[in-house]
Amino acid sequence: MSQTAPEIQSIPVDSIVVLNPRARNKKIFAELVTSIAHLGLKKPITVSAHADSTGYDLVCGQGRLEAFVELGQSHIPAIVIEATVEDCFVMSLVENLARRQHSPLEFVREIAALRDRGYSITEIAVKTDFSDEYVYAICYLLDHGEERLLAGVEKGIIPPSIAMEIARAKDSDVQKALAEAYEQKALPGNQIIAIRRIVEQRNLTGKTIHSLAAPNKSAGRKLTASALVRAYRKETERQKLLVKKATLAQSRLLFVVNALKRLLADEHFVTLLRAEAIHTMPRPLAERLGTRVIP
Repeated sequence: MSQTAPEIQSIPVDSIVVLNPRARNKKIFAELVTSIAHLGLKKPITVSAHADSTGYDLVCGQGRLEAFVELGQSHIPAIVIEATVEDCFVMSLVENLARRQHSPLEFVREIAALRDRGYSITEIAVKTDFSDEYVYAICYLLDHGEERLLAGVEKGIIPPSIAMEIARAKDSDVQKALAEAYEQKALPGNQIIAIRRIVEQRNLTGKTIHSLAAPNKSAGRKLTASALVRAYRKETERQKLLVKKATLAQSRLLFVVNALKRLLADEHFVTLLRAEAIHTMPRPLAERLGTRVIP
């Protein structure tokens, strides 16, 4: 089955608005510039045209765009799609969230950016494919300036629900709860040690990663070992649910692929597709099927 390739246009770089700019590693950016200078642009950027035809909003490809500017190029190859400003912003955020390499706090700040634009916790969860509880915990930690806890969450050291429990508690209660949880073997020992290290660093230099402020002494509700255990179990159940959802999605996709293979083997069905002018499909799916409707 063939697929119509998207049209690529050459558009002025100074007509493109970056809705969601990101900080960039200088070394990686320099390598990108060198690669484009020597080999050219391997993948066009994606933009959305303004309704009044005055310019474009960037959907993805900030690094490639900045590399072209660095190289003194006036135009850049781009795929132009139709999307609202809000859709462009969300697509850009989701693309950033999907990246494997990003700074610990860049990840959660993308979620904050969505919230600041008026999206509810549930809406953010749907758009980013995270749970409501996860998004709520991230927003709570952001509101309280808990950068160290956020970094621990993003790195997978602290489950978000436990991080929120720690943020709400007094420092002395946190240490006591961690000690009790360790003695009762309610949480894995290596995780308790890692969490305690982050908490101690937070008490020594403050909530923010680069802060040299006095230790945080804000009061909160009492934290117990059982509360940590409940939060940990809740996070475990959340992760188990994600695994189940992924397994179910994989089974459904396999069913769809196998069903399409049988349908496309039917000459009458293929003829019907041609007659109805619906003889194209996404290229990845066509490659997965290993067949094409039109030879």
